[in-house]
Amino acid sequence: MSPSLYMYFLLLGLHVTIHCASPSSSEGKVTSCHSPQPNVTLYKMASINADFAFNLYRRFIVETPNQNIFFSPVSISAALAMLSFGASSTTQTQILESLGFNLTVTPMAEIQQGFQYLFCTLNFPKKELELHMGNILFIGKQLKPLAKFLDDVKSLYETEVLSTDFSNVSAAKQKINSHMEKQTKGKVMSLIQDLKPNTIMVLVNYIFFKAQWANPFDPSKTEEGSSFLVDKTTTVQVSMMHQIEQYYHLVDTELNCTVLQMDFSEKSLALFVLPKEGQMEWLEGSMSSKTLKKWNRLLQKGWVDLFVPKFSISATYDLGTTLLKMGIQDAFADHADFSGLAEGNGLKLSNAAHNAVLNIGEKGTEDVIVPKDRSLDQPEMTLLHPIIQFNRSFLLLILEKSTRSILFLGKVVDPMEV
Repeated sequence: MSPSLYMYFLLLGLHVTIHCASPSSSEGKVTSCHSPQPNVTLYKMASINADFAFNLYRRFIVETPNQNIFFSPVSISAALAMLSFGASSTTQTQILESLGFNLTVTPMAEIQQGFQYLFCTLNFPKKELELHMGNILFIGKQLKPLAKFLDDVKSLYETEVLSTDFSNVSAAKQKINSHMEKQTKGKVMSLIQDLKPNTIMVLVNYIFFKAQWANPFDPSKTEEGSSFLVDKTTTVQVSMMHQIEQYYHLVDTELNCTVLQMDFSEKSLALFVLPKEGQMEWLEGSMSSKTLKKWNRLLQKGWVDLFVPKFSISATYDLGTTLLKMGIQDAFADHADFSGLAEGNGLKLSNAAHNAVLNIGEKGTEDVIVPKDRSLDQPEMTLLHPIIQFNRSFLLLILEKSTRSILFLGKVVDPMEV
């Protein structure tokens, strides 16, 4: 039996309305990044990571048709990039190629520098935005990780490394679960349900995000019992937020959809994408990094009569099969080469999981004060405002502005599905 490496990707607390705690280790944290210099890879990385995100999304819609989808592309790509740092030969090549990189075009060192800059930018302290991404490696006592690998993952990927006795499966599971529960202030309970006896390392990736809308909704204007069309024959009742406000928006006649940008108060934004009825599959098949660049270029600001549902969605994915189909095959095989990670042979990837949770509501935090009536600022002929109603399935993207990284990507099919 080959020793097993587990990977768990966690998206924790993307709460637009509910206050959530960031990891305890980040409280009062001074970033270890010392103004890393952007390189050519960084400028290409937004496009490469976006195309990876949409490729992964298309895998999910095949595996879970007609269901809500939600995940963090940047956390998955960053964790895989970190794993590739300990891989060699075709094991490394397959991981990087699945992410969209070509080592003959972009050297490994440049890729790692690009991800380092991405980590530093996302984790840099911000006043009104809680955003932190990190990794935790639980390493078996019998495993002898290379000092260079440990130094690099700590400095490049802000990875915490903890020695763990996997010979006692029950104790190891309790240690991991207790640490994650403490690290996430109780947001994650019983992360590990089962560990194989031959496990010698567990990798957990997590990302926290909490932000407030730049233009919070007034709760008194939320309409209860509004209809949301799940499919041709199914309708559910939702709480529909409403406001008349200026937003960047456009109608994409090529992809038959309406795009609306809702800014958070600092350094991040959400794109709500509403396809015309019957056009969701066409939109999903056409999304790419070029699409995002086109929208960014064409979005124009104007008054909008906007209706957006309050909703909560969650999703859990066993990424093992998905990653195999995307070309990461050697990492799961007995001949996997992780010689850059630890001494000895036989280390392979046995499991990869991802969990994501999203809550969208009127306010950014519990303490946000809704602006007083702005009717005096609005044009008199309100009937001329375009009406945009997200009352049927739509896509949602949340991006960090400076790197244009897709932090989160999903599809809301049923806003009442928990």
